[in-house]
Amino acid sequence: MRNQPKYNIFKNTSYAIEGLKDLIKSESSFKIELFLSVILIPIIFLVDQSLTNKLLLFITFSGVLLAEIINSAIERTVDLVTLEFHHMAKRAKDVGSAIVFISISICTITWLCILLNL
Repeated sequence: MRNQPKYNIFKNTSYAIEGLKDLIKSESSFKIELFLSVILIPIIFLVDQSLTNKLLLFITFSGVLLAEIINSAIERTVDLVTLEFHHMAKRAKDVGSAIVFISISICTITWLCILLNL
């Protein structure tokens, strides 16, 4: 086992905040999704729905943000390995995009079903 430094919640939190700052600065899709969260999160509190439905709305939208973060991590890792075109690099990036697509699809369907009472 390699020698690992002690866990430090403050240091780890600062790393997470730096990661979020970098995402906001460099990822246009993440910026758009954050802008949408400013609109959609208050809607969750305003709609006349059960707590369960409100949680579903929140969780599915949060899933989109998480998927975008995962996709960004995949893309950056692939770019670190190679900037040249390689079919395996493309496949990895496509899978990252698929994660975002599926999460947006689930979010959209959930929001439509709940808000339209389907």
